[in-house]
Amino acid sequence: MNADLTEEEMRRALFGSTEPEEVPAPPTPQPAPEVVFTKPVSTPSPKKKAANSFTPRLRVTLMVGNEFEGKMIELVHDADTLSSLLAEQEAVKTARKKYKYVEVVSVKSM
Repeated sequence: MNADLTEEEMRRALFGSTEPEEVPAPPTPQPAPEVVFTKPVSTPSPKKKAANSFTPRLRVTLMVGNEFEGKMIELVHDADTLSSLLAEQEAVKTARKKYKYVEVVSVKSM
């Protein structure tokens, strides 16, 4: 390394040149052709249901009735879920709309 550098050479080595560099101007953009998007006219088609090979289902069996310690009816509710707790809650909620007393007997996978 050369130890006989002048102050100007040291500044240029550390900070770069003090003269502004020539920066080429960016090319002017060419005007793009105007494109108008239109919505295609189509007849409304019925929505197609996705074909599922397996739908998780649980069968909830309930004993329901409107009289306390009276006649009870067995009610079966099918729920589209894997959670037994959600299936049970859904079945009880729908049974409460018609019956006063609801007792869950079983929750089984179908």
